[in-house]
Amino acid sequence: MNQEKTIKKYHFDKKKADRVIKFISHLTHTKGKWAGLPFVAMEWEKKIVNDVFGTVDENGLRRYRICYVEIPKKNGKTEFFAALSLYMLCSDGEKSPEVYSAAADREQAGLVYLPASAMVRNNTVLSRKLKVLRSRKRIVNYKNNGFYQVLSSDVKTKHGLNPSAVTFDELHAQPNDELWRVLTSGTNYARDQQLILVASTAGIFDINSIWWKIRKKAQQIAAGIIHDESFYAMLYIADSDADPEDETLWKRVNPALGTIFSIEKIRADYQTAKQDPVDLQDFKRYRLDIPIKQTNLWLDMKEWDMCRGTFDHKTLLGQICYGGIDLSATQDLTAHALVFPRNDGPWRVIAHAYCPEDTILDKSRQDKVHYDVWAEEGYITPTPGNYVDQAYLEKDIIKASEDYDLKEEGFDPYAATRLAGVLQNTYGIVMVEMRQGALTLSAPIKDILKNILSRGIEHDGNPVLRWCIDNVVMGLDPNENLRPMKDKSSGRIDLLVALIMAWGRAMVNSVEPQESVYETRGIITL
Repeated sequence: MNQEKTIKKYHFDKKKADRVIKFISHLTHTKGKWAGLPFVAMEWEKKIVNDVFGTVDENGLRRYRICYVEIPKKNGKTEFFAALSLYMLCSDGEKSPEVYSAAADREQAGLVYLPASAMVRNNTVLSRKLKVLRSRKRIVNYKNNGFYQVLSSDVKTKHGLNPSAVTFDELHAQPNDELWRVLTSGTNYARDQQLILVASTAGIFDINSIWWKIRKKAQQIAAGIIHDESFYAMLYIADSDADPEDETLWKRVNPALGTIFSIEKIRADYQTAKQDPVDLQDFKRYRLDIPIKQTNLWLDMKEWDMCRGTFDHKTLLGQICYGGIDLSATQDLTAHALVFPRNDGPWRVIAHAYCPEDTILDKSRQDKVHYDVWAEEGYITPTPGNYVDQAYLEKDIIKASEDYDLKEEGFDPYAATRLAGVLQNTYGIVMVEMRQGALTLSAPIKDILKNILSRGIEHDGNPVLRWCIDNVVMGLDPNENLRPMKDKSSGRIDLLVALIMAWGRAMVNSVEPQESVYETRGIITL
């Protein structure tokens, strides 16, 4: 969980560590039922103080420059780091200390400043020694010519700083690495023992984010894979495949359990969270420190995987089905899905994708998935050239109408009007326009989710469809209508969009075979 390996030239100086513990013990808590009570360091906090402030070289200088702590919310990290910031301002022995609280925005950075300023006001000695400038979110120490200042991610005015200490709160929220670089790259030349304190909960998985890069380094150091004697890692995190119901795991990653909150509180939170995939995602992220793929998860993919069936596509021959078409830009994925409603079992779904053959390898690298492998496995049809040739999709839909009792095809009129006209007028396939807004798509989206959770849907394990579902972010309007948001999703969602349209047409029609009233009509607009 934490870094234990030491280097021989360093030793533990108990007096230096005790000095920090004694300083923060004179401070008080600022929130909740502990407000006004003395700040008594918890064991995990003492461990950090002993390791970071007590491990020094032969000259008495600290070994560690960077202290990275990842810990779930509500374990007391914010007030702890506020107390350490005040120590760095008042008692670290640094001349003209510059202590900065950095975060993605001033409001987030202020979350450390607010308890720090309250601790100053609540302490008679510090309130005389320090000046709190509320309007500037600044605390000044006139005695040593030092100050504490809040900073946000606007880096235009941050060059030229000379920080003695920096507290990065919720590093995962940083929009890029610029503020990190400005405050850490070469800023320790004039400081013998600059300290960068990083406190964060888990964020959104992004290999390019500064949080992910620093987190990965911390994990590698903690595991002994790489060595950096100036980097300290304390990680209270769970594996991505950990069982969220495991109470021993709750205790392992929440060191303040039993002190700040009870296990009954986590039990209650879990019982609520497991009823909804979004709440469960939040529970994993904020209670277990498991990174997530996006902030608005629609479905726990374990639920989707539980709906995998063993049916043979040949058993679908002649059965009633409804289709959905998502025509993308010429160089992206195009998708087609079929839904086979049944009275005596779960509705079955199959899907297929199309992409340009000439760009399949580039798209694989860009999207970080194996389009080429999926094509070899038969889940994607590569069309010759560098754009999607709709003739291949048209041919497959015609064949589907021959193999199955294809009642209708839903389509987005924005891009598929020509194709819909050909299929309707030449081959007699009923084509139904489906606008891509929440009013049209919300009902089938909610019904798909309900049926996934109740095992009322059965799929064939299509990896492209699974990937699209795993990528999606759903938008919610004031009337609680849902729609898939391509611009917010973490990857392509084309096959899911096609499935939603197919499901929507199946929803509004009878499962039992009957003569379609649309056979004498033209294209219908929703």
